[in-house]
Amino acid sequence: MNITADAHDDLIVVTVSEDRIDAACAIQFKERMRELTQSPSSRVILDLSSVAFLDSSGLGAVVAVMKLLGPDRKLELSGLTPTVAKVFRLTRMDTVFTIHPSLPDELQQAG
Repeated sequence: MNITADAHDDLIVVTVSEDRIDAACAIQFKERMRELTQSPSSRVILDLSSVAFLDSSGLGAVVAVMKLLGPDRKLELSGLTPTVAKVFRLTRMDTVFTIHPSLPDELQQAG
């Protein structure tokens, strides 16, 4: 699963470079997120701008990552495509997560 992370001060930006997070890769997604968020930070922004499809297993995996980070670390989402944003809206998870339209320019990966 192609997921990368960049640290910025007290923030980790995790970029998912896959077009789907679904039942086939949800466990792999959670494991990769666990690896990438090992270093201490108060915030983690998950950039989902490349993800075109997210099913209930994918949503469950994102929620599991939020729980994995614990109460002292905040998981925020960025760059939701319309289809993915709809999943968060329909399940009312858009009220649970802070959702940014896109990453601030200074946090976007070069290249």
